[in-house]
Amino acid sequence: MEKRFGTITCVVTAHVSALNGTSFPLPVKLQYGVTDPYAVRLSLGPSTRPAVSWVFARELLADGPRRPTGPGDVLVLPRCGHRSHSTRIALMNTHGTATIEMPSTAVAAFLRRTFSLVPLGTEGQYLDLDGAITALMGRSHHS
Repeated sequence: MEKRFGTITCVVTAHVSALNGTSFPLPVKLQYGVTDPYAVRLSLGPSTRPAVSWVFARELLADGPRRPTGPGDVLVLPRCGHRSHSTRIALMNTHGTATIEMPSTAVAAFLRRTFSLVPLGTEGQYLDLDGAITALMGRSHHS
């Protein structure tokens, strides 16, 4: 796990299962940064090729191990049965659904680091709303 310039990254080998039942190991990178303090980016695939990424609320990753969480394309599911050591994430898009199983200890350590960097409830202090509004309006900061 690496922490640089307000960014935390965790790379693990996960097991990805497709709808057809095939399962294979694949590198997964979780990334969190103060510039987007509510979100986690999950990227699938080796760093040598363009990764497939999903961005979702950090809260989903924190709450999912206790109860199914996520109303959209990302669903984090509680541990169950013989997979109690894994955090399960279902990713959905127009092409289908895949389930990713990552070591719960790595996900928990990643989350602890993110909450150490930006404590829960303080995310708004890290947002640059003026800069975002200015960028949306197409103006520079130096008007």
